[in-house]
Amino acid sequence: MSTYKLFKYLSLVLLVIISAGCEDFLSTEPDSTRALINTPKQVSQLLTTAYPQGGYVVFAETMSDNVTDKGTGQDDKVNRFSFLFEEVEATVDDQDSPDQYWAECYRAISVANEALDIISKAENPEEYSAQKGEALVARAYAHFMLVNFFSKFYDPAQPNTDPGIPYVTEPERVVLKQYERKTVAYVYEMVEKDLLEGLPLISDGSYTIPKYHFNRAAANAFASRFYLFKKDYQKVVQYANAAFPGGNIGENLRPWNTTYKSLSPAELYNTYSRASQNANLLLAETSSLYGRYVAQYRYGMNFRKWQEVSEGEGIIGGNASWAYPLYTQGDNNYLIPKLNEYFVRESVNAEIGLPYVMLPLFTAEEVLFNKIEANAYLNNTNESIADLNLFVSKRVANYNPSTHTVTAIRMRNFFNVTSTRSAIVNTVLAFKRVEFVQEGMRWFDLQRYAIPVEHETSSGQVIAVAGNDPRRILQIPQSATLAGLEQNSR
Repeated sequence: MSTYKLFKYLSLVLLVIISAGCEDFLSTEPDSTRALINTPKQVSQLLTTAYPQGGYVVFAETMSDNVTDKGTGQDDKVNRFSFLFEEVEATVDDQDSPDQYWAECYRAISVANEALDIISKAENPEEYSAQKGEALVARAYAHFMLVNFFSKFYDPAQPNTDPGIPYVTEPERVVLKQYERKTVAYVYEMVEKDLLEGLPLISDGSYTIPKYHFNRAAANAFASRFYLFKKDYQKVVQYANAAFPGGNIGENLRPWNTTYKSLSPAELYNTYSRASQNANLLLAETSSLYGRYVAQYRYGMNFRKWQEVSEGEGIIGGNASWAYPLYTQGDNNYLIPKLNEYFVRESVNAEIGLPYVMLPLFTAEEVLFNKIEANAYLNNTNESIADLNLFVSKRVANYNPSTHTVTAIRMRNFFNVTSTRSAIVNTVLAFKRVEFVQEGMRWFDLQRYAIPVEHETSSGQVIAVAGNDPRRILQIPQSATLAGLEQNSR
C-alpha cells in the first residue's frame, strides 16, 4: 500500500492516525508505537514518511509567468484558480491542491516530531544521532515550504511581523489542538534553529538509498536556499560549497547537451527523476496528476510562452541555442519530458489507485545558481561568471567554448544595465527560468524579488498581480480554522 494511504486527515491534519495494518512498525497508540520502535533502524523506517507526499508544482507553476491561457485544454480547478489568482476551491483529498500540500507538510512534520520524541526517550539517544539529524532537517524543510507559500514572503529588510504558520515541535496527542500562527520572523528563526542543529548530525551511511532522505548534499543544498532567501550571501556560498566539498559540481549537472541529447521522450521521463542521476540530491514521492496533464492544462506553456521562457539563450555568444528538447502533445501543448507519472494501485489486485510523480526537491543546478547569485552580491564577479559558463557548457547545443561564452559586457548589453552585479543576477534568474520550467521553481524567484505577474485570459482580461499583492499568498485551509488559525486577507 502506498504510504500516502497510511494517513487520514483530521482538522488541521497535525494529528497523524497511523494504520498498523499497513506498516507493522506503526500503531495508532503512542505507547505501543514507542514499544515497537526502539532501534535506530526502526526510527529510520518511520522517517521515510517525514517528507511531504503532496505536490506544489501545479499551483506554483501556474501562478508564475511561465504559463498562458491557451483557450482550450484540460480543465483542472487547481490549474484554473491558480492562474486567476483566486482561492483554490479544493480539499486535502484533491491532488496537487494547496490544501493537500498543507496537509502533507504537517503530516510529515508529525512524523518527524514522533521520531524526535522516541529518540529523546530512548535509553541510548546518542545512537540515534543520524536519525535525529534527519528528523530536524525534515521538520525545518516542511515548515519552510509552508511559510513561503501561505504567509507573506520573508524580507530580511523588514521586521516580518506578518502572520506565519504554526511551527509544531511536539507530537500530537489530542484532536483539535489549538495553534497560533505567530510571525514569519519566528518561523524563519525556528527553521534556522532546526536546520543548524540537524545538519551536522546527518550521516549518509544510515540510508539505504540516500537520495530519498536528507543526505548531506541535500541538507546543505537546503541551507543554501534558506540563506539565499535570507540574503545572507556568505552562508549561501559556504553551504553551496559544502554540498559539493570536492568542488566537482560541474560533474553533477544534468548532461542536457550530451547524454540526454540522445534520449527519446520516454527515456527522458524514465531518467530525469531517478536516484541514479547525479543532479538529483533529494527526491520525494508526491501524489500528483502533473505528469499526466503537464502539457494539456489549459493554463500552461504554448510555443510563444516557450520563446519567452527560453530567451536567455540570447545572453550567450555564438548564436547559442538551448539543448532542452521541446515536445508537443497535440496543438499548442508543449513540454520538456521531466516528471513522469507512475500509478500506484491500492492493492495488488485493485483496479483503482493514485497517480504519483517522483519530484526532485533539491538539485545540483539549484546549488550552482544559489552560489552564482550570492557571489554576485559579494562582488565575487569572476567566480559568478565562471560558474555561469560552467552551466552553459552543459546546456548549449553543439557547445563551443570559444564562442559560447557569457561575459559581463554581453550580460549588461542584453539587459541594458550598467551594473555588472545586476546583469549577473538577471542572468541567473533567466537561466533558472528555463532550467526549471514546468517544475514550479520560478515562483520562488518571483516572490523573492517581488516581480509583478500578469496573466491574460483568452477573452482579453488581464490579471495584474503586483509584487505585494495579497493574492500571491495562498489561503490557509478552511479546516485549519478549527485549530484556531485565522485565514489570510486576500
